[in-house]
Amino acid sequence: MGQRITTGSILTGKVTGIQPYGAFVSLNDSIQGLVHISEITHGYVKDINDHVKIGDEVTVKVLSVDEEGGKVSLSIRATEGVPSKKIAAKVKKAETNNEQGFNTLKEKLQEWIEQSESEGLMNK
Repeated sequence: MGQRITTGSILTGKVTGIQPYGAFVSLNDSIQGLVHISEITHGYVKDINDHVKIGDEVTVKVLSVDEEGGKVSLSIRATEGVPSKKIAAKVKKAETNNEQGFNTLKEKLQEWIEQSESEGLMNK
């Protein structure tokens, strides 16, 4: 692998490719690693393209180095601070208060019946 990359190192690299499962990051002319989708950021990542673009400079942490296989596992998430509990609680509260959120059929049924009655759609 030429230049030595060690596990735990924090490096800067450039995004060279994006796949549904992760982003490839060039660390130098001869070493490229993969940031798995689960290591892009804290929380759920639906689409990597919402977080990184080809050509972006990113700070990564080296998670593992497989010199025989020539593979380097990287993480962007490990270089970011962990979201505070206060922020996580606000997000959870916003999701809970979202009227468009998940409701069971039982919970919605009564609402639909009342709505239909108020609009005169149900026969009495």
